Parts: sequence; C-alpha cells; structure tokens
Amino acid sequence: MRTLVMGDIHGAYKALSQCLQRCSFDLEKDTLIQLGDVVDGYPEAYECVEALLEIKHLIALKGNHDDWLDTFIKTEFHPVFWKFGGKGTLISYLSHAGKERRFFATGSGYKTALVSNDIPSTHKAFFNQQRLFYIDDKQRCVVHAGFNRHMAITKQKAEDFYWDRTLWSEAIQCHKYYGNAISPDEFLAESDLLEVYIGHTPTTQIGTDKPSKALNIYNIDTGAGHSGRLTILDIATKQYWQSDPLPELYPQNFRERSFNI
Repeated sequence: MRTLVMGDIHGAYKALSQCLQRCSFDLEKDTLIQLGDVVDGYPEAYECVEALLEIKHLIALKGNHDDWLDTFIKTEFHPVFWKFGGKGTLISYLSHAGKERRFFATGSGYKTALVSNDIPSTHKAFFNQQRLFYIDDKQRCVVHAGFNRHMAITKQKAEDFYWDRTLWSEAIQCHKYYGNAISPDEFLAESDLLEVYIGHTPTTQIGTDKPSKALNIYNIDTGAGHSGRLTILDIATKQYWQSDPLPELYPQNFRERSFNI
C-alpha cells in the first residue's frame, strides 16, 4: 500500500483522472492525501468530488476555495471572494441540478440560481469534514497553504492552514541566502516536523510546472488551477506523475474561463 499526495485540483476532473491512472492508483489499497482546492477554476467540480469519494483511504484537506464553497453550503451566501474561480464551480453544480447558468452581482458578493439543496449530501459532508492538516507517524505534515513555523500547530488559527504562504516563502529565502548553512531540521526545529507538503502557491510562479522543494518543504501545487499541470507524488519515494497541461485538456474552457463572475 502506498501513500500519495495530490495537489490543488481546481475542478479539473480530466487531470485528476489522468494522475490516478498514470500512477496506477489502487482505489481499495492506496492512500490519497489531497491538498485541498478541489473546486473553483475548471467546470467539473462535481465530478472531482465524486471521484475522490470513490477512494477508500482518502485524507482530504481544506483549501481556501473549498472553504468558500462550504460557506455557501451553510449560509447560501456567495462570498465576494468566491468570484476567483467560482464560476467553474457554479457551472458544474448548476448543470447537475438541471438549472440554467445565472449570475447576479450584488454589492458584497453575488447571487445565482444555485441553492444549498442543489449540493448532494455526500458532497456537503465531504467539504464539512476536510481536515486542516495531517501528520503521519513519521512526522511528515501535509497542509494546504502552510503555517507559522515558530508557533505550535495546535495554537494557530484555522484559516492560517489554508491561507498562510510564509512557510514556503521563508523556505525559499533561507535556501537562497543560507544554502547548506541551514539544515532542513533547523528550519522546522520549533515544529518538530521532518517534512511538510503544501499546495496553494503554484510552482508556476517560480517558472516550473514540476513539484518544487526548498529545504524540507515540498510544494505540490503545479498550477492546475491555471495553465500548469496536476501532480500526484509518492510520499515515500518522491516519484511523481502529472497530467497533461490544463489548456490542452480544456482548450475551450481555458479560452473562455474567467476567474471573475
């Protein structure tokens, strides 16, 4: 049995399917730790959740985009920030609810034809039960965005785990300026962790669509929410598999896709 980590999916079901197929994922035996941001971006969020629910050993983490959808499920209010990619999610769930695609801008957010009851109960449970972080028996931590490495994990705010980018930025800076003068163990000394796997900040921002490592921080978000690829990585061997570039999988959606409603 393997344990694999998958990056931010952003509604790209075709990329998700490719990654599972290319790594020969066993739905019954293998464990998948998914880094969050299942939704928002490409218009197959519904299919993505359905596919993840088929995995027997699934550890699903909460991303900021998932939190926005969960907020809608609980309040029926579309947060103003959900305009960043939310159109794809709305199209997906409206389509499966048999509703036309209607969006109405408001002063503090917007309204659509989608209501909470249009979301299947299994999907509601999925987003409600996503974890903030996961630490295995080898002190390897998996989290959507990061955390404050100078503070105990148990004392940090929930939103920090799916928003805070400082862990990645500090790892890059420390590696750049100190090189081998700082060891990975020193970098995470106060957290008592050996490795951390993150998403949230696409590696395409530093010019690559491959997983990136700085000290003992592994970034698995390889730009599937934009023009990069989706990545799945074996946490033990560090071997990884990737989807095709997203513009090739969704050429029409990529041309038409807007992160604004």
